[in-house]
Amino acid sequence: MLHSAERLPTISTERLRLRWLTPDDAPALLAVFGDPEVCRYWSRPALADLEAARALQREIVRLFEERTLFQWGIADGATGTVVGTCTLASLSEEHRRAEVGFALARAAWGHGYMAEALPALIDFAFTTLDLRRLEGDVDPRNTRSIQVLERAGFRREGYQRERHRLHGELQDAVLYGLLRREWRLE
Repeated sequence: MLHSAERLPTISTERLRLRWLTPDDAPALLAVFGDPEVCRYWSRPALADLEAARALQREIVRLFEERTLFQWGIADGATGTVVGTCTLASLSEEHRRAEVGFALARAAWGHGYMAEALPALIDFAFTTLDLRRLEGDVDPRNTRSIQVLERAGFRREGYQRERHRLHGELQDAVLYGLLRREWRLE
């Protein structure tokens, strides 16, 4: 899985570029993951400051080097500004599977960016990485993320009660899956 690559390749769509996150992207990461509203259903609390965003960027690089997480910045194709991230996590070469994740800065909500970025990520996972299965784990209250997954072809596979303890509360999870044989890039 990109064994000799030093960084993730850039994936281009009509309006976006999914690209490698650099130290210069720390302010953009803070804009995304420093917003408690964006992180409401995320697996960790909102970032406190720019140093925390820098640490996140370093962690993303380290986990890429371990080949357990591939996290791209979603950059506006015209300006190059990172407006969010999309991720393949818990990558398993043995089982040919990964989990998908995504987040957008609140200012980028409602522009169709994730509906454009996720299919490109799925295509990369199934064609370049030769994965056979992708999974999503979503809080059932996160209706926007559920809609994005369903529009991309993911199927609801289960419901787990009190799966996570996040932000001081127990949270349920809806589990989604997509198989390569079901995927059709339109």
